[in-house]
Amino acid sequence: MFAQATPDLVHAHASTNAIELTPVFLNQLVKELEAKNPAILASLARTNAAAASVRAVRSWEDPIARVGGIGAREELRASDGDLLYGVEQKLPLFGKPAAARRVALAGLATERASSEYQFQIVRRDLAKAAFRIGLADEVVLLGAQDLNWLEAVTQSVERKFGTGQATLVEALQMQNERSRRATQLQTDRQNLDHERVALNRLLNRDLHSPWPPFLLPPVAGPVIYDERLVQFALENEPKLKVLRRQVQQAETVVDSTRHRRLPDMTVGFEGRNYSGDGSFRQGMVALSVNLPWVNAAKYRDEVKRDEANVKAAEYDLRDYELSVREDLHHLTVKIDAARREALLYRDEIIPRTESGLESARSGWEANRTTFRDVMEARRMWLEGRSRYARAVTEQYEMLSELVLCCGLGNLEALQMIDALPKQK
Repeated sequence: MFAQATPDLVHAHASTNAIELTPVFLNQLVKELEAKNPAILASLARTNAAAASVRAVRSWEDPIARVGGIGAREELRASDGDLLYGVEQKLPLFGKPAAARRVALAGLATERASSEYQFQIVRRDLAKAAFRIGLADEVVLLGAQDLNWLEAVTQSVERKFGTGQATLVEALQMQNERSRRATQLQTDRQNLDHERVALNRLLNRDLHSPWPPFLLPPVAGPVIYDERLVQFALENEPKLKVLRRQVQQAETVVDSTRHRRLPDMTVGFEGRNYSGDGSFRQGMVALSVNLPWVNAAKYRDEVKRDEANVKAAEYDLRDYELSVREDLHHLTVKIDAARREALLYRDEIIPRTESGLESARSGWEANRTTFRDVMEARRMWLEGRSRYARAVTEQYEMLSELVLCCGLGNLEALQMIDALPKQK
């Protein structure tokens, strides 16, 4: 989908170390992103915490030890013992530890899906930041070219004004246009610096780390919207995966809550010794059980609460599936509109306005056309160049959104699902 840079851009940056925004270069940035971006590292830390929670689920609870004494008459203490000691152990019965482990495993799966979703979000932001830098570089380049043109034409106007062939208003207009362009060029350069700061922030670099100029890629091919693309997106959209995991997690919580209604059983041993000579007097083994039926209604309400949470998670999933369908259609419409606009300016408007601008300037210098025609042709040329660059940038920003929506690895992966036909 990425061809070579357009000839005018290659020529404009021939003396620089400009970088074309290809999938290879973007993938290099993604590798650095994975290693340094704080948001990604935070999501990985949460995943590690969830994995530790799985390992922390206990089958056997901590035993409880008891030590005590009895105060009574000497003969009673000698007969029954006055030193008490014992231990209790809760038994892992009725699948309660297994249910708790399933909840922890579901939480881990949800965190892994959330981590992948966070990575996809940041990777999309990285690609869009790189394309915005490419646009800002093109705007600065276009402004510098226009400033050079204005300086040359200003000199011509001043010469013609000196010979009486140009008016004072024309001379003032050119001087004002040159001053405005110089100021705007400074603003554009500052905007470019900010776009680079945004990219450095994502990569966790020093905010003012330098970058070479970025070359915008050529116009990408059309995106095919069909049911196959929709189904692929519904299966692989990263947030949908998170929502599906949340549904499964809510279901495991319901199962765990049902297990809580079952009784807890504890086995214990208690012994007594006489403090006078330390001899053993008696021992006791006991099995204790709680009575959850007393709060049966409360347990039923807890189950109803968690079942309602499952329903809510399922409705959230269904709502977002509909949102994905809508967003996918909207993206393909915007991508197609940006592509058609870029092709219009590249193939028709820009060539015509370049030819018209040259003809208008030559005619004005030969006193065959008016100065107003020259300035109007310049305006159309500037608009065409800038609209083309913005249309290409918008197309690739929407393609980056489409990559996220389909859960793909990069822009080239769109060709793998025939969403973007290969260019010959």
